[in-house]
Amino acid sequence: MTGQARAAWRPGAARLISWLVPALALLFHLATFRGYGYFRDELYYLANGRHLGWGYVDHPPLIGFVAALVTNTIGSSLFAIRLLPAVAAAGTAWLAGRIAREMGGRAYAQAMAQLCAVLAPGFLGLFGIFSMNAFDLLFWAALWWIAARYLRTGNERLWLAFGLVAGVGLLNKISVLFAGVGIVAGLIAAGPREPFRKPWLWAGGVVAGLVFLPHLAWQAAHGWPTLEFIRNATANKNVAFSPAGYLGAQVVNTLPVVPVWLAGLGALLAARGMRPFRALGWAWLAVLAVMLTTNAKAYYLVPSFTVLFAAGGLALERLGPSRPAAAARALAAALVIVVGAVAAPLAKALLPEDSLVAYTSRLGMAPPREERHEMGRLPQHFADQHGWPELAAAIASVYHSLPAGERERACIFVQNYGEAGAVDLFGPALGLPPAICGHNSYHLWGARGCTGEVLVVLGGDEEEMRAGFASLERAATFTCTDCMPYENDRPIWIGRGLHPPLAELWPRLKSFN
Repeated sequence: MTGQARAAWRPGAARLISWLVPALALLFHLATFRGYGYFRDELYYLANGRHLGWGYVDHPPLIGFVAALVTNTIGSSLFAIRLLPAVAAAGTAWLAGRIAREMGGRAYAQAMAQLCAVLAPGFLGLFGIFSMNAFDLLFWAALWWIAARYLRTGNERLWLAFGLVAGVGLLNKISVLFAGVGIVAGLIAAGPREPFRKPWLWAGGVVAGLVFLPHLAWQAAHGWPTLEFIRNATANKNVAFSPAGYLGAQVVNTLPVVPVWLAGLGALLAARGMRPFRALGWAWLAVLAVMLTTNAKAYYLVPSFTVLFAAGGLALERLGPSRPAAAARALAAALVIVVGAVAAPLAKALLPEDSLVAYTSRLGMAPPREERHEMGRLPQHFADQHGWPELAAAIASVYHSLPAGERERACIFVQNYGEAGAVDLFGPALGLPPAICGHNSYHLWGARGCTGEVLVVLGGDEEEMRAGFASLERAATFTCTDCMPYENDRPIWIGRGLHPPLAELWPRLKSFN
């Protein structure tokens, strides 16, 4: 191939790859959308969509608005709610390629960045369910892209775009703040520092704050419930990682692409040709430092890797035209694809449960634990996709066993937002009233007019309930296969004559964690 032909081919290949890999990512997620069923948090986010407001106890409001948009247009089926996360997967892969391009990457660098964003287990798993985490990956990627574009062009007005994306990202998940802090820290550490002497960066900060202001107002009006939630979750629920343990969890989250992002970090920090983008390497280190000092969950760092994928792809591309360099690039791409395919069932529900258990055992690997719960044979992100329609059906059986007169006055009380979300999603077809619950935003939504005269209660402490009801009857036991152990063998009670009345008792039922 002549030099002229090669020069013409490379831009064409880059353009093709920039759309091909994201398209394949979209098709893959759409083809595998079912998983094992609805995930616990998906049920809660769908409930958020039925209670729109500028905030929730445990997250900002955007996911509720997205849930309402989806359910009021294409419905609440698994395909419907997982369509936009699949689109976010494609968008994030596309942005990974654009970041590499801003840094000077051609076809190989862009393709490698995109492959990493598709096949890294942390990305693969988060894009597999409807949650704010899927969109968080997209927002972080967009912020890295804008920052890289600024470092290439020096266009100060890009900080306005950065502020707008950051503000909307904050309405999705507050941890976007870490990205902003990291990039500011990177500019301070490595330069350029001109943005701090001009109005545009500050104006971008104002834009982000104005976009986020409605949620801050909601927090203030409700007594800052998210701060209470964070304190309780940190103290009582989240696993506390050592620095080595946290970094080890990142190896699991990015298993097939660890060499790529390590190469990218090294290049950003030390390579002469990457000097204009040095701030991004320091930004990533600043984000890591914040995560380590705030006891963040391991997956909170996952969105930060997009920029390292781009830099790593570029570092490989710049190894040179020699045959050993070309072989190294080919080997790296092959390893990302092959090892990514091997690790994929650990992140996304691709195998039947029995096959997954055997496969995990053969590999001797498991995803990192994020919370302090007893575990069954499946990791939590898979176990939490089991048992929800059956739970609603078991409660419905007890509810419909009540005499007609009692059934008209009966309410359903459950212990956590997953159980409440299951009742609210599957219950209408079963003739159930909405659930009431003291967990997170369900507590803010109140008792829904329930007096407590007749309650169907899932779980709870028997001694406490016998003291609180005039009569208490164990009507059934809910069992489930492969769900989280604390959801299995749960009693379903019929309580009559609650005292004190539920309205008086409600403040004591609050559980923000």
